[in-house]
Amino acid sequence: MASSAVKLANPNAEVLRRGDALAMNIHSARGLQNVLRSNLSPRGTLKLLVDGANQLTLTKDGKVLLSQMQITNPVAVMIARAATAQDDVAGDGTTGLVLLVGELLKQAAVYVEEGLHPRVITDGFDAAKAEALKFLEQFKQTMEMDREVLCSVARTALRTKLQDTVALQMTEAVVDAVLAIKADGQPIDLFMVEIMKMQHRTATDSRLVRGLVLDHGARHPDMPKRLKNCFVLTLNVSLEYEKTEINSGFFYSSAEQRDRLIESERRFVDDKLRKIVDLKNTVCSGADKDCGFVLINQKGIDPMSLDILAKHNILALRRAKRRNMERLQLCCGGTAQNSVEDLSPQVLGRAGSVYEHVLGDNKYTFVEECREPRSVTILIKGPNGHVLQQVQDAVRDGLRAVKNAIEDRALVPGAGAFQVACRQHLLRPEFLRTVRGKAQMGIRAFAEALLVIPKTIATNGGYDPMDVLVALEDEVQDGHVAGIDLNTGDVLDPAQEGIWDNYRVLRQQLHSCAVIATNLLHVDEVMRAGRASIKAPNPGED
Repeated sequence: MASSAVKLANPNAEVLRRGDALAMNIHSARGLQNVLRSNLSPRGTLKLLVDGANQLTLTKDGKVLLSQMQITNPVAVMIARAATAQDDVAGDGTTGLVLLVGELLKQAAVYVEEGLHPRVITDGFDAAKAEALKFLEQFKQTMEMDREVLCSVARTALRTKLQDTVALQMTEAVVDAVLAIKADGQPIDLFMVEIMKMQHRTATDSRLVRGLVLDHGARHPDMPKRLKNCFVLTLNVSLEYEKTEINSGFFYSSAEQRDRLIESERRFVDDKLRKIVDLKNTVCSGADKDCGFVLINQKGIDPMSLDILAKHNILALRRAKRRNMERLQLCCGGTAQNSVEDLSPQVLGRAGSVYEHVLGDNKYTFVEECREPRSVTILIKGPNGHVLQQVQDAVRDGLRAVKNAIEDRALVPGAGAFQVACRQHLLRPEFLRTVRGKAQMGIRAFAEALLVIPKTIATNGGYDPMDVLVALEDEVQDGHVAGIDLNTGDVLDPAQEGIWDNYRVLRQQLHSCAVIATNLLHVDEVMRAGRASIKAPNPGED
């Protein structure tokens, strides 16, 4: 009736009836599932994306794929948006969420074809989701998040997106970066970890810099290139001649008047420079006479000012990014100044080493050897842009994984262990008896859908999924926590091997997959919305 009413209102409307709409939803979800299926686990494959400008992106990150793929199917677009929201909330789990949604709809389709109403199935989904979340609370392991445990968490996250050698190289850098910015009683702000890319050497040369790396250098050839035991002054003061904010003009009648005008303008900037130089001479004297002095300014410095600073052996950087000014204070200490009137040694920060690194036409300034820095830099190196971007995406996921572990204070054994254990928990007769009627079919569909994760892990590792599942279920029935060993295809204990999943990622996955699948199963008609763009014919025209 609804579709016929739509046809009466607009004969050209595009409408899919109940059976066709449900079939399209299931087909779209499974199509997106098949695209991302091969990316899951450390043995997953890569995807090569080519955009309209023939720019290449090589990745296996689910969020990157769903964000950059050209998806036109409306159902697939909805699933992709919900999956990318998973990454925004929990930091990982995008690929797993897409697989779970596709598998839930696949399992539900079996019962729908046998005449079971979708509403009954979704009631079972809701009951299974609630019980699965309760089981997750019991299954998680609360522990002290020391450095060794956090390294295991970061290693698990990085290995799913990078080669083993690169993942091992970046594991300690990611953990040490988060521990450096962590402060008791305060939330962890990952924006205080700068990720700097440098197209140079190989990815295994990437490292953690306990300080800051700026993507520009000094603008004067005579300034020192390397300084030790430096005083660092951060300024937000213009050290160049500026035009007035209103339109104004100056008139002079002789060359002497012009010279005096230029001299008075210059004196305004020179007075600021004199105070900076006096501060440098004050602190770099006595026992600290061999110490360096570094000026990092958020605003501009004109060539004459640079020349004066260079003559006094001051390394000056101009037009520093605003975000780096806060990081500099956290790295080196000190206080950023908006005026030169109240300069004192107390506003200065300290750095053990400041040096300039030139790479082709690019200059980088390293501020290192800081005392207890609360802002650090992960320096990513690689031979080309594809490698740099791939490592950067993996590092961001690794940072979120470590942050989640510290904040949750709990972890879940990985390698598919939770999904297999949760499936057996949902199929227990004690739980099924608490749900009456046909809704039990929805619970069975939900339980079977959870196995898509261990099946995909085994398939991508080159093993027979049925053999692996049988071995896993045997171990779980004996009361053991069992995961998949990708090296041998046998069963392992994820906790002993240091394979951990984030608690909040799995919690968000269980909640989101049930909600998305429920909404799609409730759709009985799909129609193209919006006003018709066909113009009405003018009177008198055929």
